[in-house]
Amino acid sequence: MRNTDQLLTRLAGEIEEKQRFVDGLVEAAEKDGRDLSSQEMELVTRSRERMGELAPQVEQLKETRRISDESRRSLDEVARMFGDREGDKPREVQYRSAGAYVMDRWRAGLGQREAVERLDLFHRAAAHQTTTDNPGLLPEQILGPVVNFIDQARPLITALGPRQLPSGSWSRPHVTQHTQVGPQSGEKTELVSRKMIIGKIPVAATTLGGYVNVSRQDIDWTQPAVMDIVIADLAGQYAIETENKAADDFTTAATAGPTLPTGANDAATVAAAFWAAAATVLGNMKGAGRVFAVAPPQMMGLIGPVFPGVNPTNAQSLGFDTSALGSGGPVGSVAGIPVYVSAGVNNNTILVLSSAAVEIYEDRIGSLQVVEPSVLGVQVAYAGYFAPLIIDATGIIKITKTP
Repeated sequence: MRNTDQLLTRLAGEIEEKQRFVDGLVEAAEKDGRDLSSQEMELVTRSRERMGELAPQVEQLKETRRISDESRRSLDEVARMFGDREGDKPREVQYRSAGAYVMDRWRAGLGQREAVERLDLFHRAAAHQTTTDNPGLLPEQILGPVVNFIDQARPLITALGPRQLPSGSWSRPHVTQHTQVGPQSGEKTELVSRKMIIGKIPVAATTLGGYVNVSRQDIDWTQPAVMDIVIADLAGQYAIETENKAADDFTTAATAGPTLPTGANDAATVAAAFWAAAATVLGNMKGAGRVFAVAPPQMMGLIGPVFPGVNPTNAQSLGFDTSALGSGGPVGSVAGIPVYVSAGVNNNTILVLSSAAVEIYEDRIGSLQVVEPSVLGVQVAYAGYFAPLIIDATGIIKITKTP
């Protein structure tokens, strides 16, 4: 039954691993105060389906093991009923004194069988067996979950809120010339007049994706299950690439703004740069949208220390908290401008922008799978359509830190 026990252990372990995987997704969503994302719901569904496949097998193997154990106990009882008394013999001998040992040596010389057996047990050298003598019986332990450092937060995209990407080619209407209102030069004189021109901004979506070909053996034998890990990693790489693309496009289109001097800067210098950038954004966007900032992790070493979150009073910031880093939400604010931290933003650069100046469109395909019977493989891919849209580049101001 050794093979049965091993299979039962592996199946039960896989069910437990998938439950821990689902619990981890739920815990992360609850910690961030959000619902499960479509990607996470897809992973939960896959885990639930796999657990449903494994549960009947586990029950059948448990019943088989129970019947086997009961049969073995019955055989042991029968053997004890008809067995001899060999089991009553001592397994080891300890003499209470040297005299007792000498007496057994004398009796053994006379041919007494009991004395000979006691001396044989006493002089028998024990063979010490260690784990190095039976490596085939020691299973290799894998302590999960798999250590995988990947950031799927997408702070910049989350701050804007991705919109559903429509199918086919499409454009975004944009007013390029407004009507005009002015003072009347005199009674019965003609008012000023100017037509409105509404142009369009064409939107071109980029397809982002990747795939991995996994052998059937790798899927069936790995613990934790490799397929879920591969799909989660592909989804993480998709998140990184989309965040990088949005940040790169916005940085390229941004208007140059204030420059922070070389070396350490004080709170007043940093706040002045934020004020100047925000004022430019609000002026260019005519007050439309909400203003926020996105900074790379490298810049937090400059901003964070000058705005400590230690009971700030009469300050331009309530302070920054490192515990918020990596959550995808704002980590603090300067002059009322929420600051997000994204690894997609270039070092020495802070973007101050209006939500009316840019938009994000996305249609996430998710995971796709196809079986290759000829090679016992499963090809899995993850992809999506992604389009950062710049409506007005003057609504993006770039603060630069001089190295």
